[in-house]
Amino acid sequence: MSAIDNDYPVVAEHDGIKIKTEKMITDNLYHCIYDNKVFLFYKDDQSLLHCYEVQHPDAVREIAEKPSELQSILKRYALITQEKSQ
Repeated sequence: MSAIDNDYPVVAEHDGIKIKTEKMITDNLYHCIYDNKVFLFYKDDQSLLHCYEVQHPDAVREIAEKPSELQSILKRYALITQEKSQ
């Protein structure tokens, strides 16, 4: 699903990120790009909203170019970050 879709529950606008939690599917990952960062959101089975921020410039660029590959891009950069910390 595209982040520009009217039914997409997370939208980045000039004045901030708008979240429509009532449109979110439980445990489904949603994203948007705002202020040169990727923000990730999901609602858990207790309806708690979780938010994560991705600042890595290469990851942000790749996600912007290929949003349908979001999860594989995140996994790849998580492995790169993990390897660097060891």
